[in-house]
Amino acid sequence: MIELNNCELMNIEGGASFITASFLNAASRAISTIMDIGRSLGSSIRRAINGSYCSI
Repeated sequence: MIELNNCELMNIEGGASFITASFLNAASRAISTIMDIGRSLGSSIRRAINGSYCSI
């Protein structure tokens, strides 16, 4: 195993980039979830204002 000094450690470059497939998948799922919550909230507000509830 090679031991590196502090100067050599500072020069190391590499690693994964910020935008990966898993990050994009998580972001799209989060946006989709927020849209679904907004859609259901808007529908419930509209039903409450119009007074049209589903009777069981």
